[in-house]
Amino acid sequence: MSAIIEASQDRARANAAQAAPQIRLMQPQDAARWDEFVLNCPQASFFHRAGWQKVIEQAFGHKTYFYLAEVDGRIEGVLPLAEIKSRLFGHSLGSLPFCVYGGPAATSDAVADALDREAQALAAKLQVGHLEYHNVAPRHADWHAKDLYVTFRKEMDPDPEKNMNAIPRKQRAMVRKGIKAGLASEIDANVDRFFAAYSTSVHRLGTPVFSKKYFRLLKETFGDDCEVMTITKDGNLISSVMSFYFRDEVLPYYGGGMPEAREVAGNDFMYWELMRRTCTRGYRIFDFGRSKKGTGSHDFKKNWGFEPTPLHYEYKLVRATEVPDTNPLNPKYQLMIRTWQKMPIALANLIGPHIVKNLG
Repeated sequence: MSAIIEASQDRARANAAQAAPQIRLMQPQDAARWDEFVLNCPQASFFHRAGWQKVIEQAFGHKTYFYLAEVDGRIEGVLPLAEIKSRLFGHSLGSLPFCVYGGPAATSDAVADALDREAQALAAKLQVGHLEYHNVAPRHADWHAKDLYVTFRKEMDPDPEKNMNAIPRKQRAMVRKGIKAGLASEIDANVDRFFAAYSTSVHRLGTPVFSKKYFRLLKETFGDDCEVMTITKDGNLISSVMSFYFRDEVLPYYGGGMPEAREVAGNDFMYWELMRRTCTRGYRIFDFGRSKKGTGSHDFKKNWGFEPTPLHYEYKLVRATEVPDTNPLNPKYQLMIRTWQKMPIALANLIGPHIVKNLG
C-alpha cells in the first residue's frame, strides 16, 4: 500500500514539476511564436509584441530583457522589459518604456507570478532605482502607484453615420467644420510628412521630440500594423497621425498638426477620418490612448464622448526612496518648457531625442 502511495506522490511531484513554467529570454527564433501568443492572449496588447525589442534597442540604445514562460514547450506568458540608465532621470527597469500598456501577460496567475518574480530578481541584480509596470488592472497593492494616467477606449459601430451621431454636439460641429473646409486624407508610405506635423506640435507644447529614426523603425518593424494617415488642404500639410492596429482595435498613438490645423479643425477631422476609415474596415475598438489627468489632451478626448478608465502604473522601489516624477506638469519643469518653446525647431529636433529617450 505504501508503495502505491509513494508512486502516486512521485507522479504528483513529476506533474507539478512538468507544469512549472520555465522562464528564459526570447531568442530571434522565438519571435513568431511570441507574437502568436500575444495575439491570442487576452491580457496582452500591441505593446507586448516582439518587435518592440528591436525598436527600443535601435532607436534608444536601451538594453532589453524579453522574458517568456514555457510549459511543456508552449509559450504560456511573456514579459517585455527595458532598462534605462540616465544621470538626469535615474536608473529603471520597466514594462515597457514609451508604451501605454505593459506588465506580465500570461494564461494563468501562476505563470504571471513566475514572470513577475523573474523581473524583480533582475531589478535587484541590476540595482535599479525602481521596477515599473504599466498595468491595465492593479497587480501589486503593496507597490507604490501613480494616480495620474487614464486611457480612453470606445466601441465603434460599423456604420460611420451612427459613430458621427454618437459624438457630442459641440465636438461634432468641429468635425463638420473640417469636412466643410475641404480637408482630405491620404495614407503615407513613409513618415516624412507625419514627422513635420508631429515635431511642430511637440515644439509648440515645449516638450522634447522623438527622433525621426524612431518612427521609421516603428513603420519598418510593424509594417501594415503601423499606419500613417496625413490630412491635407489643397495639397498642403495640415495634420498627421501614426496608428497601431491590433486584433480588432485601432490605436492612434502619435499625432500632430501644423499651426494652420486650428483654423480648419484639422485634428478633429483627422481623428474622425481615422474612425470612419477603420469602422468600415471591420475594426471595433477605437483606443484614443493614454492622457494625464488635468491636461488638454484629456479634455479633448472626453469631448468626443469617451469615458476615462484609470491605468494602474505600479512601482517597486529597489534602490530609490521615492517614485520618480518626470511629469511635465511638475512645476520644476515649467522654465524648461518655456525655454524649449522659444528654441528654434531645428535645434529642438536635434537635441530632443537625446533627452526624451531617457524619460520612458
